[in-house]
Amino acid sequence: MSILPPIGTALPALTLPPLNRATLALYAGGSGDHVPLHIDAAFAKNAGYPDVFMHGMLGMAYVGRMLTEWMPQSRLKQFSGRFVAITYPDEQLTATGRVVEHGAGGVPGQLRVDVTLANAAGEPKFTGGAVFEA
Repeated sequence: MSILPPIGTALPALTLPPLNRATLALYAGGSGDHVPLHIDAAFAKNAGYPDVFMHGMLGMAYVGRMLTEWMPQSRLKQFSGRFVAITYPDEQLTATGRVVEHGAGGVPGQLRVDVTLANAAGEPKFTGGAVFEA
């Protein structure tokens, strides 16, 4: 077992390029999620949205990337979260995390991290947490 990073340790942030329609189309193709709200602007506008918007699971994937760039995926024991706001094209997102607990779930050697994906204005898009075996 390795030494646990101190509570309050910030994970290296992952700042992504502004969201664009090509990314949405590529994610739709790769994930098989072809819901028109994510890729068809006319459909999204007809449904009452100002434009297409990001798949929630793409946002979660970005946070997962930040987590596994910090600590190996083999140590990730749990990852969950909640989608809290819609992300539209041209928004730039940053994934952040912070160590908040040692002995997560009563298991020595595990740590819990709180995570957020937010736009440049600081508006959270996804919030959640992860448990790692240190």
